[in-house]
Amino acid sequence: MNHDTAPAEGPSARPLRPPAAITTAAAARQYVREFVGERWRSAVGPPAEQSMIDLILVVSELVTNAVRHGGGVAAFDVALTPEGVRLNVRDHSAAVPVCLHGLGVPPRAHEGNGYGWPLINRLSSEVDVERRAAGGKTISVLVPLARPLAPDASPLSPGRAGT
Repeated sequence: MNHDTAPAEGPSARPLRPPAAITTAAAARQYVREFVGERWRSAVGPPAEQSMIDLILVVSELVTNAVRHGGGVAAFDVALTPEGVRLNVRDHSAAVPVCLHGLGVPPRAHEGNGYGWPLINRLSSEVDVERRAAGGKTISVLVPLARPLAPDASPLSPGRAGT
């Protein structure tokens, strides 16, 4: 557990609902970028760029799936944890995503779709799908955020594996 990357203390540490309803992947991506940018607290700076790319990809896929397959986004919540970012996306369909190609495995042949759910599973350290009694489901994921490498810890630095 990295306490130096923990959410800020106080009110900003609580999960907050977006100021307006999130109905598109573009709006969700923008909100999450701003949320993490304003609330991430680390002595070494912002999260590693690759971690942010992974996070934004997961956000995009979750919301796109809710819109395309779940009747739209019913709720969208984001919270920072010491391990990364917790996302909760609720939609209107009780249908649970299926791993047609295996967990985290993309389709064998280009089929035009079917890539989102494997990407979500591959890039998230936790994935939970909960059917809601009132209808619909909530997909909750934890996307890890890594600290950026220190300048002297680059993968190409002398003495590091792979050089």
